[in-house]
This record gives sequence, structure tokens and C-alpha cells, in this order.
Amino acid sequence: MSDDELDRLLDKLTLRAKVALLTGADTWSTAAEPAVELRSWVMSDGPAGVRGPSWDERHTAVLLPSATALAATWDEPLVERLGALLALEARRKGVHVVLAPNLNLHRSPLGGRHFECFSEDPELTGRIGAALVRGIQAHGVAATAKHFVANDSETDRLSVDVRVGERALREVYLAPFEAAVAAGARFVMAGYNSVNGTTATASPLLDGVLRGEWGFDGVVVSDWGAVRATRPAARGGLDLVMPGPEGVWGEALVRAVEAGEVAPEAVDEKVRHLLRQSHWLGALGPPRPRARAGLRPGRTRALLRRAVAAGTVLLANGGVLPLDPDGLVSVAVIGAHAVRTRTQGGGSAGVFPHTEVGFLDGIQARLRGRAKVVHVPGPAPAGPPPPLDGTWCTAPDSAFPGIVLRVLDAGGRELHRELRSSARQLEPPVPPGAHTVEISARLHPPETGRWTLGIAGFGRMSLRLDGRDVLAGDFPQETDDPALVHVTPPLHTAGVHLAAGSTPVLVARRELAPGSGRAVVVSAAPPAPEAVAAVAAAGRAAGRADVAVVVVGTTEYDECEGRDRTSLTLGPEQDALVREVAAANARTVVVVNSGGPVEMPWRNEVGAVLLSWFPGQEGGTALADVLFGRAEPGGRLPTTWPAVLTDAPVTDLRPVDGRLTYTEGVHVGHRGWLRSARTPAYWFGHGLGYTTWSYEELTGPDEVRAGDAFTVRVRVRNTGTRTGREVVQVYLARPGAAVEHPERWFAGHAAVCARPGETVTARVEVPARLLRHWDEEGGEWRVESGPCRVLAGRSAGDVPLWRDLEVRGND
Repeated sequence: MSDDELDRLLDKLTLRAKVALLTGADTWSTAAEPAVELRSWVMSDGPAGVRGPSWDERHTAVLLPSATALAATWDEPLVERLGALLALEARRKGVHVVLAPNLNLHRSPLGGRHFECFSEDPELTGRIGAALVRGIQAHGVAATAKHFVANDSETDRLSVDVRVGERALREVYLAPFEAAVAAGARFVMAGYNSVNGTTATASPLLDGVLRGEWGFDGVVVSDWGAVRATRPAARGGLDLVMPGPEGVWGEALVRAVEAGEVAPEAVDEKVRHLLRQSHWLGALGPPRPRARAGLRPGRTRALLRRAVAAGTVLLANGGVLPLDPDGLVSVAVIGAHAVRTRTQGGGSAGVFPHTEVGFLDGIQARLRGRAKVVHVPGPAPAGPPPPLDGTWCTAPDSAFPGIVLRVLDAGGRELHRELRSSARQLEPPVPPGAHTVEISARLHPPETGRWTLGIAGFGRMSLRLDGRDVLAGDFPQETDDPALVHVTPPLHTAGVHLAAGSTPVLVARRELAPGSGRAVVVSAAPPAPEAVAAVAAAGRAAGRADVAVVVVGTTEYDECEGRDRTSLTLGPEQDALVREVAAANARTVVVVNSGGPVEMPWRNEVGAVLLSWFPGQEGGTALADVLFGRAEPGGRLPTTWPAVLTDAPVTDLRPVDGRLTYTEGVHVGHRGWLRSARTPAYWFGHGLGYTTWSYEELTGPDEVRAGDAFTVRVRVRNTGTRTGREVVQVYLARPGAAVEHPERWFAGHAAVCARPGETVTARVEVPARLLRHWDEEGGEWRVESGPCRVLAGRSAGDVPLWRDLEVRGND
């Protein structure tokens, strides 16, 4: 749409009509304006799936592997296909804008939201993020690069002021966003945090760098509730305040313009951005047919299955994997995560998946008719009990597997009633006069003992079992974080004795109060087995089996939006479980079900270690593909994993006096590890396959000029007995440079495939930007003249080939 056409539309709008477009119409949609034929459009969270504009377990979605798993594929074409899948899901659900990708970095292994971010490295993050953007937008759905910028941890995330040097900001934290803009991203989300003293929603980076230097002409939208004041954000580069209809703009912005405190041209420019993108989305002008998505379930599941295997990282293998299913009589599958596999992280990006194949289900399906599969749960996970669903309950007055949801007025009169399959009700209906949300169910405990019942929310809440109070109180709201208020409110629990075969009725109530959300979650967990006995039982089962597969992992207490982690341990019970099983069976495979790094003190005591991440809905089927050799584990680590937390370069995420200082500068991730001369458990880029490789030769130019990309070629040989895929990685170093550089940094990669004994050459292009540095004094990009070392290998810590070239800089 031309500028002249946009100006004609602007002339039809009053100031008040323009301002009305700059705040959402509700939580997920924008305002319409009939005067210019502007229709509302809808946004939805990503990146693991498109939930749609409601939290409703009846509105299911395709669930992709977590962002860390996508980055672990190191496969941009595959990620682009997954982006296209997200776009088709969005179209099916009537969504126009997907709030993904998340381009923040794994600055510290303690970041609570790592599962939703790609990598520790700005170049890999930018490449994978750009691929997702291209895939989403190829189908007429807009992608949103978030959270701009330096929003890399969760502690005090609504108020933290990140202090980061200009060079690190430019070279590290802004770089993935620049890549997304270059890929055509149409939306950018400004985060909650401040950067160098200014909130992200009012940051000069929006106009100065994002629009001025990169030429971004899309929409800058706030994170939900991130705008704190009317004038600063209105004078800057922010275009759209979410959610609505309330907000800090509206009439306050109209008054500010009329008083001369905000220029009317600033409002016009924001409306231009909105109208231009609305036209691209098909929401402006005469309606254009928007084709319905034609997802084919079989193809979708096959793509997801391929993606899980491609991102699964084989961290260690003592010759145990792959397993031969025809050579097995019995397999012990051990661990609670094998049954309740954690398929996604916690927080606002969660979806209700169409289906979920747990690890035990996948292994049983693959071995059906071949080998006996025995499951032993081991110790109970330390996380919160799961929400009630039809597994252990029915409606109180019917055989419906689920619960009854009611909304009552202050006098107890029923205003709304419906059957629901889950007791996780984040958006129960609130008709006029709503006072109390009630969830009731008839429990069917399968075993006798002390069960844990819980209710999550704020304010006055109670749990009653057969008319008897088991928990009651007034639970004050101690946070304003939207994710904790609306998605993962704190859980309050009580222990009760239940007998197998009994059918008590549980009634949970929460009184509603302004500003505290309306989410209600009712949970239940069976009696936890005694830990020592549970570990011993697992060891006995492992000793009787041909092979043991132990699944360990994190919980929602460990990895969830709104809070950072406090440690990387899996807990003494899970560590003891692995050691007991490994002592009983040398053919022990450990599967780690986490979104970010964990400590694995037993990693050298087991037969193999597989990292499954949060694998999405097809996790179990794909794990079986990998375990039994149908697919090679294709993943490479997108983040360095420490052996122990204290070794990591960045371990303190607590702001001091409201400030979090990035003292490490550009030395993030593997760069920081190299500077500290410490050896991690597993380097950035590490990952094994089912064959072996030798690195034979590195060739490339002898000289490169500032502003020019260059290409290197790496010859590798498959020295194993099986066809395989290798991710050849290239790193740069500037020995003897006058300017401080990392000891070496990631510069590019290429994947190659070869048959046993075959030699193949990987062609890796190194972008010109990876030779430049930001000159803080001069305020510009510079390239230093002098020698540059190019290194090639399998990870940041394993680079056997190197050669030097001469850089002709602009210094």
C-alpha cells in the first residue's frame, strides 16, 4: 500500500479514532474502524503452537518441539517448514499474527524461559529465528520477533533495568532481531524490561536502530501490560498497546496530543504502520477470501516426528545405541517422566495439544509383539501435582470423565454451568454478577494412601471433600506478573487419606476479585512412593531386563515463565535413580526431558545419554525412532552445558537496586567458557550420531576485505559403518588483535550426509558481519585489519582444523 493511499485513509479519521486503533480491542484482538474498512485482527502466542484467542482445553492445537529443540536441529529448511505449519494452524484458528519467535538469548543456564528461546549464540539464534519467520509469513500470517531487547531472564522481569554496554548490545543482543527484520518480520514486540535506564516500550532503540538503521516498517507491539506511562511510549517507536480495551493511551493520549505534549505526527505514523500491516494481513479494504488451512494429520505428525528426531541430541554413547529391537526380550522403562512426559514448558506460550505420545507409549508401540516392556515409576517428581482430568475423576452426577464448572453470584445462585474435561480453568466465563468460580468432581482413586489435593489462584479459596473442609483461606496476590496471575498462579495443597474404590466428591471454590485474574486450577496426585524403596525397585527391574531406559527431567517448578531457576540439579532422588539403574544394567540409556541445561553427575557411568528437550506431541514416537535406529539423533547443542552450575560464566540473575549488569560484555555462552578456560560437560555444538567422522582438510581464501562474505570448504570422511549426517561448524578468532575479541566465536555451519567410507565437502559461508565489531567511541561498525584464524570442527571445544587469512579492514 502506497504512502498516498495511507494518507487518504488517515484524512478520514479524527484524532480520537486514530488513537482508538493504538490499543487492543480486548486481550488478543485489535480495534476495527468502519470509516476506512479496517477489520479487527487476532494475535496468538507461539512458538511451540498456536493456542488461539482462548485458554480452553476443547480448542486443541498442534504442539511442536520447544524452541531449544528447534535450534538443536541446526536445520534452517526444516525450521522453515515448521514455521509454515504454525502459519497453517494460525489460519485454521482465525489468527493473523503469531507471537513468535522469541529471540532472547541463553545468557545464563538459570534462565527460567530457556525452553522458549533458541540458543546462547546470536548468530545461530538469528538464523533459526529468521527461518521460522520466513516459514510463518510465506502463508500470509505475520511473525513477531520478541522480546526487544535484552529480556534474557525472568527475575523481576517487569521492572529490571538491564545495563549492557553498547558493543555487547549491538553485537550480541540486537543481532538476532536484525536477522529477523532482514527476513521480513512484520511485527516486533517490546519487552517488559528497561535497557540502560529506559523501558523497552519507550526505548530510543525502536526509532534509532530498529526503524532508522534497519529500515523496519512494521508494527511494534508491547508485551502484554508492559506500557507504564502515556507520553514516553507515545513519543517513541511503539505502535500498539496490548491488551485492551483499557490502557495508558486512549483518552490520556488524546489529551496529551491536544495539550501539545505528543506530536500529532507521531500518532499518524503509528496508525500508518498499523494500516500498512493490516492491508498485508487482508484486514483493510474490501474483504479478501482467506483460505482455510488444509492440514493433513498424517503429514503433520510425520513432520513433527522428523523434527523431534532431528533435534534430539546424543550427548554420550558407549556403543549401546542404537538398540536392535529384534535382539531384545525385555526392556525396563523407568521414571515418572516416561509416563507423564513433559512435552512443553510452562507459561503463556502453552497450548492444549491435539494428542501427546509419551515416551513409554512410544517404546511400547515400537516393541509390541517383539519384546516385553516393563515400567517402574521410581520416586515421585518434585513438581506440582497435575491438574485433575478424566484419569481420576468424573462429574459428580454423571459418568462424564472430567469436572463440572459453575459460576455463582454472591448469594450462591448458579449463573453458568458446564462439563469440562480438565480442572485447569484459566479463563472461566464471568457473566454479570459473577462472584465465585466452582469446580467439582467425583474422585476415583486407584490406590489407598495420602493423596495431595491442591487449588491454584488468589483470594478466598477452599477445597471441600464430601462436605468437609480440607483447605480454606485467603491467599493474597503477591505478584503483578501476568504469567503468574493468569497462567500459573501459586498452588496451595493439602494431604488427605483416600481409599481405593471410594468415590468422594471434591468441591473447589475461588472468589473473584478485581485485578487478580480468574484462573482456577484444581490438582491431585496419588501417594508418593517411599523414595529409597522406589529406587531399589527400579534397580531390580533394570537388572532383569536386556536394556534399561531411564527418563529424568525438570518440572514446572524448575522451568517456567515468570521465574528463573535456582539450581541445575535434578534432585537427589532422580540422580540416585540413574545410579541405581546403571549399577544394575550396563546397557542403561538415560533420556533427559528438559528445556535447558541440567547437572548430570552420573553422565560417565551410563551407557548412553539422550537429550529429548520438551519434544512436543510426537515425543514418544520419535524417541522410539531414535532408540531403535530408525532415525539418527540429529541434534547439536545450541547452548553449552556445565558439569556443575558454579562453573558457568554467568550464574547471578538477581538485580541489585533494580539493575542487572551484563558485566561479561560480548563473552556470552561458549565465548565466556573459552575466556574462563573452564571445560563444560558439553560444548555448544556438541552432538553425536550413529557413525563417526574424521575432519581432513579446511580450505578458503587467503584474504578478505571488510564488507565481503567469504566461503570456506571443509572435507570430512564418514569413518563409521552407517550412513549419517554431520553438522560441520566454523569458528573465527583474531589472535593478536588490538581490539578485544572473544577467544573464538561461531561463524557458520553446514550439514552434510555421507555413506560409510565416503568423503564429502561442506561449504560454509561466513557473513561479512561476523568480522566487524562495534566501535563505541566512534559509534559505528569497524573491521580491524590483520590476521584472522578460521577453525572448523564438531563443536566450540573441538576444532581440529584451522587456517589463517588476512583481513583488509576499514580501520
